[in-house]
Amino acid sequence: MSVPVVLFTSDLRLHDHPPLRAALSGADEVLPLFVRDLAIERTGFAVPNRAAFLADCLAGLDAGLRERGGRLVVRTGDVVEEVCRAVTEAGSDEVHLSAAPSAYGHRREQRLHDALERQGCRLFVHDGVAHAVAPGEVTPASSDHFAVFTPYFRRWSQCALRAPSPAPREVRVPEGIGSEALPDRAKVAGTSPGLARGGEQEGRARLAAWLRDGVEAYEERHDDLAGDATSRLSPHLHFGTLSPVECVQRARRRGGAGADAFVRQLAWRDFHHQVLAARPQAATADYRDRHDRWRGAAARDDIDAWKEGRTGYPIVDAAMRQLAHEGWMHNRGRLLAASFLAKSLYVDWRVGARHFMDLLVDGDVANNQLNWQWVAGTGTDTRPNRVLNPLRQAHRYDPEGAYVRRWVPELRDVEGASVHEPWKLPGLERAGVDYPEPIVGLPEALERFQRARSNV
Repeated sequence: MSVPVVLFTSDLRLHDHPPLRAALSGADEVLPLFVRDLAIERTGFAVPNRAAFLADCLAGLDAGLRERGGRLVVRTGDVVEEVCRAVTEAGSDEVHLSAAPSAYGHRREQRLHDALERQGCRLFVHDGVAHAVAPGEVTPASSDHFAVFTPYFRRWSQCALRAPSPAPREVRVPEGIGSEALPDRAKVAGTSPGLARGGEQEGRARLAAWLRDGVEAYEERHDDLAGDATSRLSPHLHFGTLSPVECVQRARRRGGAGADAFVRQLAWRDFHHQVLAARPQAATADYRDRHDRWRGAAARDDIDAWKEGRTGYPIVDAAMRQLAHEGWMHNRGRLLAASFLAKSLYVDWRVGARHFMDLLVDGDVANNQLNWQWVAGTGTDTRPNRVLNPLRQAHRYDPEGAYVRRWVPELRDVEGASVHEPWKLPGLERAGVDYPEPIVGLPEALERFQRARSNV
């Protein structure tokens, strides 16, 4: 009997895994395969934080398979060549994998299809593994994708989701198929000190705790920077250690305003993926061209200050320092930091998106790039010229300054909301505080942005 190959990509779990389930339905043995794709590493996407989290995920996947009598086979190289080699070694006549929304994912699927067809092997691409609602499943009458979230969400909410499947009880893998050693998180240099642990077991435990103790207050507290009241599930969704379908179904069963708000955020994730699937060039090009003439070399010092968390605006700097320390940032912090760079400093959103991708453990091309474009006004935002005032945002979402004091320790002795405007402190209170003056005045920044947009 043929041994199907299951190619794991960004779906590193055993629960609710349609490709694995399909492969097991007609075979006694399967070959679970993960390829460390050199093409991805050459793009610079395999940065330390994601490489370390990936190592955790692969270790967890291998452990789960071994508990069921199997193991994970790991190879390094060109993904098509390595899959074809595994097919030959196992005597396979079918390969299963999850659909991907990115241009690279589509090219990979086409290359695999062509190469496997020459070997007499069929490729099965499964939708709805990395999304609750797959890209292209819902479309407006006049286009291939929704460009505005609200009508998309109405249609998305009406979709019937499949029932999540349990993890298989047994996974038998043929003997004699060689594998490289699993990557080791401890050997990855340059990771953020506070980087979270990865893996399906960790993700499922976090989801259970979130639905039990956190989601009820999510509607009221999701923007509370100091309260840290978000799920922190985004890295697990990115690497696929959690099923989006299962997250939606379990949140809906939990019910309530908080669960509804959480489900809405999962829909935003699907929304961005369906935009990128239809417009893959949006990963690097403006979705809606505003003809911006972004600041170039003259902004170099401002860009460095932004990256280092030394802009002189404590709420922005706190967010950037959280990113550096954890490889993750609160969503409200992401909006503030992005708006400050793209609009207050008038720097090309791609500069910020690249820096985020260099550090974010949940660095997802669709969500990162399209959220940056939303903030920059070149994406799907229906108010492209909105500017988030960091001081107003700070007083609203960190009213007592606890988030700032946590991440900007040189201001830890400044009490209350005064921490958001340290330049206003009396001289004696400012003495000995090693914190910079604001790199730009907000009225000046707003005028520069408005003038730039009005002149295009």
